[in-house]
Amino acid sequence: MKNHFPLLDPLRFGAALGVAVFHLMFWSWAWSSISAPPGFDHYVAADIQFPSAAPFTWFGWVGVEIFFVISGFVIANSASKSSPIEFLLGRALRLYPAVWVCATATLIVLLLFASERVSEFILPYIQAMLLIPKGIKGQWLDVIYWTLAAEMAFYGLVFCSLLTKKVTLRHLAFGLTIYSAVFNAFAFLVASGVIKSEILGLVVLMFRVPCATWLLNHGCFFALGIWLFISANRRLTRLEQVAVAVTFLSGVAEIFCFSSFLTTHIPAISDQSSLVPITVWATAVFFIAVAAKTSRRSCATASPEMSRTDYLRTRTHYLRILGLITYPLYLTHNVIGSAIIRVLIEAGLDASFAVSAALGMLVLVCWLICAKIEPAIRHRLTEIISNFGLLPKTGRSSSQPRSSLPSPLPGLSVPLTIQAKVNYAGP
Repeated sequence: MKNHFPLLDPLRFGAALGVAVFHLMFWSWAWSSISAPPGFDHYVAADIQFPSAAPFTWFGWVGVEIFFVISGFVIANSASKSSPIEFLLGRALRLYPAVWVCATATLIVLLLFASERVSEFILPYIQAMLLIPKGIKGQWLDVIYWTLAAEMAFYGLVFCSLLTKKVTLRHLAFGLTIYSAVFNAFAFLVASGVIKSEILGLVVLMFRVPCATWLLNHGCFFALGIWLFISANRRLTRLEQVAVAVTFLSGVAEIFCFSSFLTTHIPAISDQSSLVPITVWATAVFFIAVAAKTSRRSCATASPEMSRTDYLRTRTHYLRILGLITYPLYLTHNVIGSAIIRVLIEAGLDASFAVSAALGMLVLVCWLICAKIEPAIRHRLTEIISNFGLLPKTGRSSSQPRSSLPSPLPGLSVPLTIQAKVNYAGP
């Protein structure tokens, strides 16, 4: 089984870019139409709107649903090679270094633009650094951190399945398939008007973001990722193929529900169709399936003499760079990106150009984080953990930090070695 799937690199970068454009060019001004509570990014955002671009930016949020499918895929890959403790430490070593760097940078930006609100930022900052969900009340340091809650819940389920040694990934996929499909079928009936109730509509929305840890909305995406991972190793049985169809339809229902809510309540996109985000997501799933099928074929025909080093040398360099920057780009684009745009506009730049320039600057900063800062932190953490005997030590000098590529969302990478469980090998 491959450890790295090059076809997924541009896919996850495109998903991250879509989410960034959605927040910076659509949600930054459209949120007021539905009276949504503002995030801290409103302290740093410029007073600009892009209504003419709305038809091309409003569906960028579906990148999150794409991330969740990829996460199910690669975390299943990681768990299939790990003991419970190795999996847990591998996830911690993947999650925390980037979050520490990006959350601290976000806090600094917020303090620069809203220093009088410092007391508001402290608790959210601590929660972000520890990866503690805010719950129904409270505030995220950055609204995009809600996805971390869903990711952490999924990791917890995988960890528990590893502990039991009886609940396999296949069992977990079946459980999430049924669990999420039932809820999303109910949500679809509410969103489509078959069940008419504003209260039930609010309940459905509540489980999307504030209560994301329940995985009622998003469990189907993680399950689909697991099924695609299994399909990368062997042909699926008929029952498993039915499960794939159910998870796919469940994902379509979830996307339909949220897109219908947006198009109904935001006048600027009232003429838009829910088929757009559904099509984007379905296309991404198709490419993930292609990556899985390609992996199965290549494993069946691979030469036994081909070493891991040989394989790494065949990676496409530029696709690898895209994988390198995706995770921190996701963590920094909203608050920090909004602040950069505001500074550029105040300096006299056109708003659209300011967005493009801000994204370009963020890409460079994120490359620096992943190429230099994050690997150094991770390497030190690995050494500390190894000293406690939880991970085997290596003969590598402490002055030589390991090279690794981060993931688009926390944990969207697959550890390659038991030694550290932190080397990049996933999408």
